[in-house]
Amino acid sequence: MLPDKDGRFNGFGGKFVPETLMVALEELEKAYKKAIKDLKFKRELYELLKTYAGRPTPLYFAKNISKKAGAKIFLKREDLLHTGAHKINNTLGQLLLAVKMGKSRIIAETGAGQHGVATATAAAVFNLPCEVYMGVEDIERQALNVFKMKLLGAKVIPVYSGSKTLKDATNEAIRDWVTNVRTTHYVLGSAVGPHPYPAMVRDFQSIIGKEAKAQILKYEKTLPDYLVACVGGGSNSIGLFHPFFKSNVKFIGVEAGGLGLATKRHGAALCKGKPGILHGSKSYLLQDKDGQIHIAHSISAGLDYPGVGPEHSYYKETGRAKYVAVSDKEALEGFKMLSEIEGIIPALEPSHAIYYAVKKLAPKLNRNKIIIVCLSGRGDKDMDIIRGSRVEGQG
Repeated sequence: MLPDKDGRFNGFGGKFVPETLMVALEELEKAYKKAIKDLKFKRELYELLKTYAGRPTPLYFAKNISKKAGAKIFLKREDLLHTGAHKINNTLGQLLLAVKMGKSRIIAETGAGQHGVATATAAAVFNLPCEVYMGVEDIERQALNVFKMKLLGAKVIPVYSGSKTLKDATNEAIRDWVTNVRTTHYVLGSAVGPHPYPAMVRDFQSIIGKEAKAQILKYEKTLPDYLVACVGGGSNSIGLFHPFFKSNVKFIGVEAGGLGLATKRHGAALCKGKPGILHGSKSYLLQDKDGQIHIAHSISAGLDYPGVGPEHSYYKETGRAKYVAVSDKEALEGFKMLSEIEGIIPALEPSHAIYYAVKKLAPKLNRNKIIIVCLSGRGDKDMDIIRGSRVEGQG
């Protein structure tokens, strides 16, 4: 699925930005379209992904958890990438593009900190100054990643406004970009925002699905029955889903159910939101009847965003993907389950997907059905949250 000339996926997406940014977005779109047809650019990016980031990542048959669940569960191990998550796929691509465009400064937003770490890492590779906007609430609960960003040479700028989380960090990054658009490239971390970001980030992350498709065909001689991935902004999930778009494989996106969908303390924009405009794009949002954005909640700092990428909104409306919600408590159970049964400590974001695949989906299937779960990151960054939740003493 490609967006139309206005950057819309059947009405979702587009460019709703100040006039100051229109020229920058047009410049970025032109550069990106040129880059993806440039064999030299593609070779350079592939070499970085291979020798620096650590691709291809394995597709691991989780035999212990499969036995428990009742279907074949494979994990796409993005947690084994350099920096510990899928975010590096996008940041290396965007930094290489920024260099080609002659930009001399990099900015980014981050929630869970993984995108901030990945951007700071890529900026160090290309020897460019980097500033990362981060809500003070996320700075507190993701202290380890803040320390990593600073070690990598980035400046972390605290954001005190609004919910003090990802939405507000994004607001501040956009304000910075408006002011410094000639010299600065904004490395947006998910498949959200104004065109061409959703499609561009999707394309940089689609290496997840391309690899997974080739790997499962090698191992099982067939495509999977289901793909399951967590959805905040939606980059890891759209990266897994997109290469399978024209197949009969079923897609399930797992949102943050937080304290429960009835409480409004959640991050389930696709399950409970309605279309609106946020950060330059039309998509499903958590908002009230007057269009005021609700504050999203999740135990996972990477899923507490009140919107979602426009391509996911398109998938929802057309029925190409199913979207569900998993609560904080259930995500902690998924975290504990994968840690104890497979010896893999996941980030809290993919713990939502693990729980759904094992507890909700697999029991309904026979043992020959195949599920691929995107294990989008590892749990190092979440240890303080886990300790605070006392998950180690549960069960």
